[in-house]
Amino acid sequence: MESRRWTALIVLLALVMVGLWVALRIRGQGARAERFGAEHASGTQDVVRLFKSPEALPPVTMTDLDGRSHSSSDWRGKVVLINFWATWCPPCRAEIPDLIALQKKYPDKLVIIGISEDEGTIEEVRRFADAQGMNYPIVMTTPELKKTFKGVAALPTTFVLDRDGRLAQRHVGMLNAARTEVETRVLAGLDVEAVVERIENNERVRLESAAQAKQLPGVDLSKLNEEQKKAVLQALLSDDCTCGCHLTVAVCRLDDPTCPVSLPMAQEIVKKYSAIQ
Repeated sequence: MESRRWTALIVLLALVMVGLWVALRIRGQGARAERFGAEHASGTQDVVRLFKSPEALPPVTMTDLDGRSHSSSDWRGKVVLINFWATWCPPCRAEIPDLIALQKKYPDKLVIIGISEDEGTIEEVRRFADAQGMNYPIVMTTPELKKTFKGVAALPTTFVLDRDGRLAQRHVGMLNAARTEVETRVLAGLDVEAVVERIENNERVRLESAAQAKQLPGVDLSKLNEEQKKAVLQALLSDDCTCGCHLTVAVCRLDDPTCPVSLPMAQEIVKKYSAIQ
């Protein structure tokens, strides 16, 4: 009788210990879940920042190192990375393997175009591209391409286009491989755990501000008629300043009224169009 009582007590104690272990385990899992939720709520989840108002770019056609033509109309339905780079640029060279891997992983969803800023021969750039195993088209830069893709103030610079050919983002400096892939998946409409944050395109805002400006520092439009003013403003907004700012003449005048380069350029434009009746 006594032994049975001790056996029952031991069994009861064992059940209590098991119950306590289960309770502690459930509590620990709940705490981890709370921490996980808090981490995501605090912003550790992937965040993709895209322009609030993606800008449609003008049609563009380019020819790669092998003489093949590439048109923006052919890119519709795909995400596009326009990567300005050079063989002598260390961060450009460092990101090439990531771009190769990304193009290989998403051949049906992504188009990468490398625009070389090299001043050497096409053959030199081709040898470099072949040695690196670059699996996407390489194009030599032209004035027309610089007018389409404005604001290349440093290398590398990458323009990200959505599936409708609109400018969705622009990255100055070496790309982050993980972020670029998440960005690509979001724009391609693929499943991805990420929060999309819409931001202003500062370059576009500056251009719009210049277009709406009634006057520019040092520029006298008072003697022009309406047609002449329209022509002058169009030229000021389209011609690039040569001071190295990579801005248009109008934006440079607003950003830096002391610029000694944009002022005579603007005055020359006014003089040119004031002679047109």
